[in-house]
Amino acid sequence: MRANILKRKLALRIKRKKRVRADISGTAERPRISVFKSNRYFYVQAIDDVNQVTLAAADGAKLGLKSSKAGAAELAKVFAESLKEKSLTNVVFDRNGYLYHGVVAAFADGLRENGITL
Repeated sequence: MRANILKRKLALRIKRKKRVRADISGTAERPRISVFKSNRYFYVQAIDDVNQVTLAAADGAKLGLKSSKAGAAELAKVFAESLKEKSLTNVVFDRNGYLYHGVVAAFADGLRENGITL
C-alpha cells in the first residue's frame, strides 16, 4: 500500500480508539481488557486505569499463536485462566479502535466461553 493510505488508515483507527476510550475505563474489580493486533500476532492486557497498573497480560508471539481466529481463541483461553487466578471474572472490553469482527470478535467470544463476563 502507499504511504499516504497507511497513514490515513492509522489516523482513522486512532480516531476510533479515542472515541471508544472516552466512554470506558477499568478498575481493580472490573479491569479494561485492551487488545492489540498486528499482521502476525495478537496481544492482550488487563488494565486498572484508576491505579494505572497492568493486572494481567498475554502475548501471542511468546506463545507462538498467530493473529488468526483460531489463535485468538487459544489466546483467550490462556488469558482467561490468568484472569481467573487473580479472581477477575467481570471485565470491560476495549477493542482499541479495531472493528469488532474477525480476530477481535473471536477473542471476545473465546473469553465468554471460558467464563469471563464482558
